[in-house]
Amino acid sequence: MNRAKHIAIIMDGNGRWAELQGKKRIKGHEKGAQVVKSITTFCSENPEIERLTLYAFSTENWKRPRLEVEFLMKLLEKHLTNELNSYIVNNVRFEPIGDLREFSKSLQKTIQNVKEKTAHCDGLVQSLALNYGSQNEILRAVNNLKNQDDDITQVMLSNALDCKHSVDLLIRTGGDHRLSNFLLWQAAYAELFFCDTLWPDFTTEELEKIIKKFTKIERRFGGLK
Repeated sequence: MNRAKHIAIIMDGNGRWAELQGKKRIKGHEKGAQVVKSITTFCSENPEIERLTLYAFSTENWKRPRLEVEFLMKLLEKHLTNELNSYIVNNVRFEPIGDLREFSKSLQKTIQNVKEKTAHCDGLVQSLALNYGSQNEILRAVNNLKNQDDDITQVMLSNALDCKHSVDLLIRTGGDHRLSNFLLWQAAYAELFFCDTLWPDFTTEELEKIIKKFTKIERRFGGLK
């Protein structure tokens, strides 16, 4: 039986959820942040799950309207500040991935603080992908390795990435069927699940059903069984 040790989720549909209800897009992001907490708590209580990586803000999201981006930055800082105690209580270690240099000094400080304060936790590892793009991640890794005397190997490149762990199960909510530059290297042999549910409506029950389907899949990794 497969184990979903590393689950990655593209959390799509916040804005559409709000628009369908006649609300401002920011209301969808607020509701989506609540779902992040419930899904993280669920995963922390499941000993089979070791890592949860959530696509929170991509390198392309800067193209969104300025006011929406500013709100997302404030929401992220507020969320991390408010959830610090929850991380510790649930024994969750926070490990952000992405190029954090583009964020404000205040937000960078908050991110680093939560990372440091949860470093001792040895349960679930939750990674928020922040100013993250897989192509950007790979380019940064290659540039860090390009002065090596030896040829760059697969292991060397994997270890130079922000996320050094292969994904078992990758889920995208919101109805679209694409990876959107998310964990392209790490998801090479991930099982992909696409659901129509918008992220603010995504529940732990739906996640549990997906995990059960995943456990029954025959994973061959390019070979035969």
